[in-house]
Amino acid sequence: MIHPEIMRLIMKERFLGLQDSARRVPRPEPVAKAVPAADIELRLCSVRDDEALERLAALNERPLPFGRFVVAFSNGQLVAALPLGGGHMLTDPFVQTGHLRGLLELRADQIRGRKPGRRLSLRPAAFLGRSARA
Repeated sequence: MIHPEIMRLIMKERFLGLQDSARRVPRPEPVAKAVPAADIELRLCSVRDDEALERLAALNERPLPFGRFVVAFSNGQLVAALPLGGGHMLTDPFVQTGHLRGLLELRADQIRGRKPGRRLSLRPAAFLGRSARA
């Protein structure tokens, strides 16, 4: 049988060792998964994408904008959406989607019928008929 004082010292040393090893455990930081370029699908949204768009809006803590979207899918999952009417891009925060912004903007410009890099300027005179300008 071990003397109680020796047992106490052994237990104290073991406890301090466990505390020290617990402090040194590296805590892994969550890393967003990169989306391989070959797995990306861009298209206009459809009615069947409504639930996924609402999920993206909830993940971004923003209301879902009204209107159509250019959406990006990776492996069949919606990871980014850009409203055609303008506004903030909705993205899945658990997937790296920064490289999709340029692709979505380019596709949105193509759908809107504008040349890439040019922005639509709305002038009041453009909405008036010929008789109003004369």
